[in-house]
Amino acid sequence: MRTLTGITPSGAVHIGNYFGAMRPAIEAQAAGDCFYFIADYHSMTSVTDPGERRANTRGIAVDWLACGLDPMASVFWRQSDVPEVCELTWLIGSLTPMGLLERAHSYKDKTAKGLTPNFGLFAYPVLMAADILLYDTNAVPVGQDQRQHLEMTRDIAIKFNQTYGATFVVPDAVIRGDTGNVPGLDGQKMSKSYGNTLEIFGDEKALRKKVMSIVMDSRTPAEPKPDADRNLCIQLMKLLAPPAVAADYEARLRAGGLGYGDLKKALFEHFWTFFAPARARRDELLADPGYVDRVLAEGAARARALASIVIQRARRACGLE
Repeated sequence: MRTLTGITPSGAVHIGNYFGAMRPAIEAQAAGDCFYFIADYHSMTSVTDPGERRANTRGIAVDWLACGLDPMASVFWRQSDVPEVCELTWLIGSLTPMGLLERAHSYKDKTAKGLTPNFGLFAYPVLMAADILLYDTNAVPVGQDQRQHLEMTRDIAIKFNQTYGATFVVPDAVIRGDTGNVPGLDGQKMSKSYGNTLEIFGDEKALRKKVMSIVMDSRTPAEPKPDADRNLCIQLMKLLAPPAVAADYEARLRAGGLGYGDLKKALFEHFWTFFAPARARRDELLADPGYVDRVLAEGAARARALASIVIQRARRACGLE
């Protein structure tokens, strides 16, 4: 079974990104046949500065490799290095009903928030469908917010197959049931848009200050906290510390006697220790930029070898060859 994941180059990665998407995707490599691409074409609907796009694309490549993506066990490339995806976008877009795109929740949400409507934003689901169909993908891990786009991909593939004959593999969604629930430093879902993130590769002093500034309630250290499991620091500790350690801190907080300051200090130390190997690997990658370039180039060559077969199949099906 071939799985595919798109990675948005949207700046510094935080622990919400890691536990919500990065770690599950990296762990999936053990099953083999995993395809990961950096969606730099998709970023054009929101980023117009070329330097920012280049920096974000390079940064996200380094970060994923540092966190454990293995280019020998998977295919990892930059979307724009496989231009066949643009041709396929036109082939399938020519059959995609306007009404289908008008119903996209993401488009309606983004325009409601003030983003200027444009073709790229409107046609985003078609490009996403091309990303998936171009590699004969069987399964796409998605959160609930992307579920509709995957259903649209299925609709587009089925319509093309019905019109031109069996051409595309119709993919299935793999819904990540427990992702997207990493709490931010203010208790809301961790998100850059909320400004409540804890970056994996940020400055130690600045990150420590962020953790120590987490707002707690006014109860004294001696007071028992029967709702300790709902404490933000405990929730994050369960992600970052060994289970027995996290359970011990929760029990101590529940019983009373553990101060919030000490809890936050412990949380930071476990966070810093958890990502120490990734920080060390990232430093190595930054010192050898040629390696990152080679990884992306080799990944693009492998991806394009498959893409050329699928695009030829699609062109032949609709009479372009």
